[in-house]
Amino acid sequence: MSSNLAQKLRVGTKKAHTMAENVGFVKCFLKGVVEKNSYRKLVGNLYFVYSAMEEEMEKLQDHPIISQINFKELYRQKTLEQDLNYYYGATWREQVQLSSAGKAYVQRIRELAETEPELLVAHSYTRYLGDLSGGQILKGIAQTAMKLDDGGTAFYEFDDIQNEKEFKAKYRQTLDELPIDDATGDRIVEEANDAFGMNMKMFQELEGNLVKAIGIMVYNSLIRRRTRGSTELATAE
Repeated sequence: MSSNLAQKLRVGTKKAHTMAENVGFVKCFLKGVVEKNSYRKLVGNLYFVYSAMEEEMEKLQDHPIISQINFKELYRQKTLEQDLNYYYGATWREQVQLSSAGKAYVQRIRELAETEPELLVAHSYTRYLGDLSGGQILKGIAQTAMKLDDGGTAFYEFDDIQNEKEFKAKYRQTLDELPIDDATGDRIVEEANDAFGMNMKMFQELEGNLVKAIGIMVYNSLIRRRTRGSTELATAE
């Protein structure tokens, strides 16, 4: 008997998904406006979030629900470590700090693991399926915007998944076959919406840094134009 959880999650989080895509930081990212310092702070936050989620799912590997969606090929902790080493260097563990929104996100994951582990399905769905769905597009944007040609995008690479489309179909089928009732399914959808909200808050924290960086870029561009104009005028005289 199917719980139709995959469909419930898709429909039930549609509004939250759209809202997340319209956060300033995300809109800029999708348009190719990416500032490296802001981006590496996001990578740092994601490292703590995924570490918490994957550690808790490991502890729950015998749980009747979590064990079903605990696909190791989705794990992102190691790829995020690679990216943090790229952006910060070998001492990245001493430099990376978890933001306020990131702390709240991690705390929620730890809390659920202790009290309502079945709701971790919502966080797995929100993060991993999003990573698989838009990962390659975001990877290309990041490489172009930040001029990356030697690393920094391992997070978007799923080397253990040969066919992403087939894997997503398998994942959704697994969601539908979870041994849950309608009430639990509704709670999972509600938690998924909360997860989108937590992600949005992490993005919003970065907007100040991004706006400042864009302002500096615009200012430097104007200075260069003025300098070039003065030089051209002097040459003409």
